[in-house]
Amino acid sequence: MLQDKEDDRLTVPEGWKDAPFTREDNPRGLLAESSFSVLFPKYRESYLSKVWPLVKELLTEHGIEPDLDLIKGSLTVKTTRKAFDPFMIIKARDLITLLARSVDLEQAKRILEDDVACDIIKIGSMVVKKERFVKRRKRLIGPGGTTLKAMECLTDCYIAVQGNTVAALGPHRGLKEVRKIVEDCMNNIHPFFTIRTIMEKHDLAKNPEMRHQNWEPYLPQYQSKNISKRKQPLKKKKKKAYTPFPPPQPESKIDKELASGEYFLKEDERRQRKTELKKQKQNQSKQDRQRKRDKAFIAPEESNHSVKRKAIDGASSKVDLKKLKTKFHKISKKTT
Repeated sequence: MLQDKEDDRLTVPEGWKDAPFTREDNPRGLLAESSFSVLFPKYRESYLSKVWPLVKELLTEHGIEPDLDLIKGSLTVKTTRKAFDPFMIIKARDLITLLARSVDLEQAKRILEDDVACDIIKIGSMVVKKERFVKRRKRLIGPGGTTLKAMECLTDCYIAVQGNTVAALGPHRGLKEVRKIVEDCMNNIHPFFTIRTIMEKHDLAKNPEMRHQNWEPYLPQYQSKNISKRKQPLKKKKKKAYTPFPPPQPESKIDKELASGEYFLKEDERRQRKTELKKQKQNQSKQDRQRKRDKAFIAPEESNHSVKRKAIDGASSKVDLKKLKTKFHKISKKTT
């Protein structure tokens, strides 16, 4: 009983949130200045130049100064004397990294909230061959982006696949699940299997009775059918019966010629013998072909119906004609 009460105290109640960090918590501000910079690709210049005034408005409220350098292709954020939250510079660093990784500002600005975090998964080095990497990345996105939508609904995260990285934005628990799905997909495990196991875990977590039990028997288990040759079990060779005598030596071409008597023939006789053997083979093949052609002209065997018909005809020959004539006259008289 005591242990159950202690476990309940350790668990966080549902719907509980930390109080927001305000200026009153740190009225004197920060002592040291800290800054972060991130490089962005060239195709993001046009979008970042349009959105940069909005980014400045968001970050200046928290006392952070952003800077966009189009010549070097870098984004920088640094704290000012007006900054009061020491963790906001980390949030600003994550904001510029998400903007550099092709995430829209509408989604990226959610990182400034307390309950939201981000994770950038590098998938380029997980697969060696480029063709295989492209196929697995398509599998992660799914036809028409259906797999990504399923992942977003399941984990409550925003996911963006761009180039060699996957950017995820959401709660900490969802980010762990997204990383698990992405890593399994790059290791040739279909996302469907990991999504299904996570769904089962969510259902089990809702039940308070299953909290302290082992979930392995309730989770789906899959076995990979594609087994590499190295992992396949070795076939046991049957041991042959031991004999002290060595196996017989195979006959060479000269031994066969000596046995048939061809070795003692002259070259002209050998050629003549070869031509005769060829002619024999040709004649044999001609006969086989002719037999196949003649099969179409062979009459089929008579069936049982024809045999019965013959039996009926034979029986009709034994019928008495006088009796039939008398029956016919009687029938004709009655009709008249």
